[in-house]
Amino acid sequence: MPKQPIDYSEYFDDERFDEKEREHALAFLRYMEIERGVSANTVRAYAIDLRGYYDWAARSGLDCLHVTHRQFRRYLVELNQARYEAKTVARHLSAIRSFYKYLGARGIVDGNPAAAAATPKLARELPRKTSGNDIERLMGTCELDDPVGVRDRAFLELLYASGARISELSGLTLDDVDYQASCVRLFGKGSKERIVPLHRLAVQVMKKYTMEARPQLMKKGHLDELFISTRGNAMSADSLRRVFKQRAAQAGLDPSLHPHDLRHAFATDLVEGGADLRSVQEMLG
Repeated sequence: MPKQPIDYSEYFDDERFDEKEREHALAFLRYMEIERGVSANTVRAYAIDLRGYYDWAARSGLDCLHVTHRQFRRYLVELNQARYEAKTVARHLSAIRSFYKYLGARGIVDGNPAAAAATPKLARELPRKTSGNDIERLMGTCELDDPVGVRDRAFLELLYASGARISELSGLTLDDVDYQASCVRLFGKGSKERIVPLHRLAVQVMKKYTMEARPQLMKKGHLDELFISTRGNAMSADSLRRVFKQRAAQAGLDPSLHPHDLRHAFATDLVEGGADLRSVQEMLG
């Protein structure tokens, strides 16, 4: 069953915006979500940034669909005066550039006032190195004689063994894990499919979860989703993040540890084990 598009109309429910401005903004957000396959979180961020831009244009007495390069520089000055971080300004620029590019491709505007604006340079942070001991402590918090413990261990093992994003794991169904071939099918950004091999331990724990623990968690009807909550519902990405945070706290690990750190650990382990970079990139999607 195809997912229902999110309603972003509340972001542009303002009498200062005319009907065409609202219509183009909502059409752009639907395009990003449905045709481009951009994640809901990213599209929501674009909606917030675009609303901020619309607010600025309305305050400045400008038609936001026909802003000049010179006028757009005033918008950037306002962002700088508000002391936004470079990362936030870069995100605003990305949203607005994409919006004008979308409008230009459809003949709605002639130019892109944001095209010539320089993106602020971002400080590059090195990925956190998660030690093998940290990972063992994390896994060790999950009791294998309890359905929830088995589920959480299966989730953590799969997260580490596949290098998947949380959003990818939350969308998995039972059919996406092939125990005979020891692999998992993941759908990344833009709904691109990739197959990632799994090591033996991950397969063993996943089997224990799906055959023993998962049926105990199921409380109503039949669900295809792989990870099930204690209430018998499919687990969202936010639910899985909470599980990760709770287990990391139980293990006494750094509170800032993030599920993405296991993705980095997955990639690092592959490279240190002799895998070529191209193969690692493909497995990471």
